[in-house]
Amino acid sequence: MLHRLCHTSGGLVARAESVPQGPLTGVRVVELAGIGPGPFAAMLLADLGADVVRVDRPGGAGLGIDPALDLTNRNKRSVVLDLKSADGPARVLDLAERADILIEGYRPGVAERLGVGPDACLARNPRLVYGRMTGWGQDGPLAPRAGHDVAYIAVTGTLSMFGRPGEPPTVPANLVGDYAGGSLYLVVGVLAALQHARTPGGAGQVVDAAIVDGAAHLATMIHGMLADGSWQDRRGANLLDGGCPFYGTYETADGQYMAVGPLEQRFYEEFSALLGLADDAPDRTDLTRWSDLRAAVAGRFLTRTRTEWTEVFDGSDACVAPVLSLREAPHHPHLTARATFVEHGGLTQPAPAPRFSATPVSVRRGPAVPGADTDEVADDWDVPGIRTSSTDDNRL
Repeated sequence: MLHRLCHTSGGLVARAESVPQGPLTGVRVVELAGIGPGPFAAMLLADLGADVVRVDRPGGAGLGIDPALDLTNRNKRSVVLDLKSADGPARVLDLAERADILIEGYRPGVAERLGVGPDACLARNPRLVYGRMTGWGQDGPLAPRAGHDVAYIAVTGTLSMFGRPGEPPTVPANLVGDYAGGSLYLVVGVLAALQHARTPGGAGQVVDAAIVDGAAHLATMIHGMLADGSWQDRRGANLLDGGCPFYGTYETADGQYMAVGPLEQRFYEEFSALLGLADDAPDRTDLTRWSDLRAAVAGRFLTRTRTEWTEVFDGSDACVAPVLSLREAPHHPHLTARATFVEHGGLTQPAPAPRFSATPVSVRRGPAVPGADTDEVADDWDVPGIRTSSTDDNRL
């Protein structure tokens, strides 16, 4: 049972709660509604136990996803505030005053024009961590321009690594830019800044999380290999980018695919034996014959189905796995055993990660429906100014 310190007009009081908790229990986060990496970062904080209040705008925002199905808003609560109304900014500042972290994903200068920028928020709460999520960052010639994941990873060189030689770069969904280079770096940043704010003499600060910075940083090892000469600055010519015949994907007899990655010699030997490569197969260390080796491996995989090859490599150290679809993945035996996917409210979804031995995390509540939690948040955070009335239909 958790005893949480809650703000009231008379000070702080302890209130018992029995909901499952995570390591960020007691941390309060305000999320100014947006799309993409900001909501995902706030979801991760919420998954880890933070009390995340999402400030939605009247009329909704985003990509048209049904709010009840938008899993990036799970474990959060929602209030609706119109930042363009006379008292909207003041209500956000009321929340910021009681928060540990605030996250916004507007273009540079927009939050300031709305009256909820870093100066206004930190004036109300000097220990606040103000997290800013953008693609281009808060400064630089492209800072005021619109953009999306594909453009951000393009200029950092990251996109150039994906795809086959002689073909256009392959877009890796929006995982590398928005979520890896954006959301995860924002979470690391705000948690590091929160640690600083809570140390003696520490204070709040602004965290400028730009997807271009994070996406570039993700490729640090590759830049080291490039400097060493062990990485070629072109697609499909390297050990880890599909250029290597024993690190990639191969089609099976039924039109499905297997993923192959036995980089180490002992794993490769097991792979070769189970695959049934002939003794005269090209030496894997002879880079001039990699195309011949690829053809030999491809020919073998085309002789059986994905299911058959999965059975062949089952229980081995050959570093081979079936390429599953999004709908197939939750049923994989290993992921089932680990409960990597869970069902909550009828929705199958990835479970919170990582895992903690003393402060376990969980999906505690479904996606926050805009404005549904306004009165509850008004009580818990002691912000009566955001409370709804019977006549305003949750629109503040």
